[in-house]
Amino acid sequence: MSPFNLTGLTPATFILTGIPGMEQLHVWISIPFCSMYLAALLGNVVLLFTIWTERSLHQPMYLFLSMLAIADLTLSTTAVPKMLALFWFRAGEISFGACLTQMFFLHFTCSAESVILLAMALDRFVAICFPLRYGVVLTPAAVAKTGLAALLRSFCIIFPCIFLLRRLPFCGHNVILHTYCEHIGIARLACADISVNVWYGLMVPFTVIVLDLVLIAVSYGFILLALSRLLSRSARHKAFHTCGSHVCVLFLFYIPAVFTALTQRFGRNIPPTVHILLANLYVLFPPLLNPIVYGVRTQQIRDKVVKVFVCPKSHLLR
Repeated sequence: MSPFNLTGLTPATFILTGIPGMEQLHVWISIPFCSMYLAALLGNVVLLFTIWTERSLHQPMYLFLSMLAIADLTLSTTAVPKMLALFWFRAGEISFGACLTQMFFLHFTCSAESVILLAMALDRFVAICFPLRYGVVLTPAAVAKTGLAALLRSFCIIFPCIFLLRRLPFCGHNVILHTYCEHIGIARLACADISVNVWYGLMVPFTVIVLDLVLIAVSYGFILLALSRLLSRSARHKAFHTCGSHVCVLFLFYIPAVFTALTQRFGRNIPPTVHILLANLYVLFPPLLNPIVYGVRTQQIRDKVVKVFVCPKSHLLR
């Protein structure tokens, strides 16, 4: 069977090449990648299980953290298993529909994570600046609506990318120099003008993420102002410690995301090997480090993990 649909010049399959120039090292590269993926799965599953089983953690901050863990699991699982199959078995072939599906969930999850991080910043803003209204503002219904808003906004932003790609003719080009499918990487294979794809893929997500960053910055501006007025040094230290975990996660998410997006579109002088390695680390590092950051820096989570997994008998007898 021909690998191309000749009526629409749309390939039936794409071929993922992996990391250009490092094909002979794919098996060795897969070892740390697989280790990081398994550690990310373990860390996020432990975090989710702990929050789920401990009623004392059924608070907005931890519910948002569980949403972040689910997003991290989705992000890494969308890309890494296929990446490992490519490294181990040279299984680089992926159907056109599967490629678009992978592209959708990768970008969808990144967009949803941005909303969740904004919600976490607003949670800290309300908790520190309006502590007496915290329980009234951040009700379980409000948390659920925030999660739904993250899904709806991400869907509305990313779903048009599927139609922008399906309208393109590919004229027999089906080799993607990457380990997974992403919007601009697919569009560049087309034998037609892709300026709409480039501008939509750059302007719309960037505009939304910049808006999120501005709101996060404003929230932390008010938080710092409120903390400067606190007379209690211990209360100020506790608030800084809690916010510090969120700031670490913000850096882990936004810096690699922005750098990867900019190099994909404008980094013509950056070797493809460097770009693809960084793009791979982007789907591994945040899911790996987020549960570690919150687990190490947040005493409530640290104590509950010990209670649930190290001393399960006392937990069951409670």
